[in-house]
Amino acid sequence: MKKLPIDDDRYGTPPQSVLLEAVCNSVQDLVRRRFTESALPWSQFVFSASDRLITKADFESIEKQLLDSGYRFNWSAVISQRERPEIYCAADGASDDAASFSFDHPDALVGEPDATGRAACGQGENVVRRPANAVGIARYVRSSERVIEFMNQGVPPGSIAIIDDSGGTLTAPILEHFAGIVCAGGTIRSHLGILAREYGIPCLMNARLRGIRDGDRVELETSADAMTAEAYFTGAAKTASIWKLAP
Repeated sequence: MKKLPIDDDRYGTPPQSVLLEAVCNSVQDLVRRRFTESALPWSQFVFSASDRLITKADFESIEKQLLDSGYRFNWSAVISQRERPEIYCAADGASDDAASFSFDHPDALVGEPDATGRAACGQGENVVRRPANAVGIARYVRSSERVIEFMNQGVPPGSIAIIDDSGGTLTAPILEHFAGIVCAGGTIRSHLGILAREYGIPCLMNARLRGIRDGDRVELETSADAMTAEAYFTGAAKTASIWKLAP
C-alpha cells in the first residue's frame, strides 16, 4: 500500500505543524499494517473490518508515543485537565473563583484605553450580526461547580459568559440567562455557537483574549460582520473586537 501523498490536493492540504504530520504518518502506518495483515480487499477492509482490526489500544499507543516525547496537549476545558492532568499542559490559574485569572493569548489584539476608557483586549468570530454591540460584566464559566452556583443563585443580570469549552454542554442549563457569550475555542459552527444563535444570544467564538478579569465590564462588537462558511473556505479573516471598559 502506497503512502498517501499529503501534498496532493486530493488528500487535503499538508499538515500545519510537525505534530500533525507525525500523527498523520502514524495513523497512515497503522492503517497500512492492519490492511496488509488482513489480506482483505480494500473495500472490505474499510467497510466491514477496520472497526475490528483497528482498536482503541492502537490509538492509545500513538498517543503514548507523543507523550513519551515530552509533548503535552493544550486543553480547551478545565474538566479535561482535571481528569487527565498527566497529558495536558498545566492549568495555571484555571479556577472560577480566582478573580485575578484571565486568558492571555499571545495573538490577542490589544491597545491602550481611548478617551472614553475603552481598551481593546481581544477579538473573536461573530456568530450573528446585530444592530448594537453587547455590553456587560465578564463572568468566567469553566467548571460544573460554577454552573451549579449560577443555577442555585441565578445568573447576575447583564453577565457576559467567558467560556473555554465550545461544546456547549457545560453551560446549556444556564445559557439563555447570559447577555452575551465569548468562547476561547471552536467556531460559529460549534455546538455552543449553534445554541447561541438559536437562543438569540450575542456570541463571539474562537476568541483570543488578554487581560479580562472576572467582574470586568466588557463590550463585544456584535455589530461586526458575522463569520461565514465562505470566509472559512477562502481563509478570509472576519474578526469582531472585544473591549474592556472603564469601571
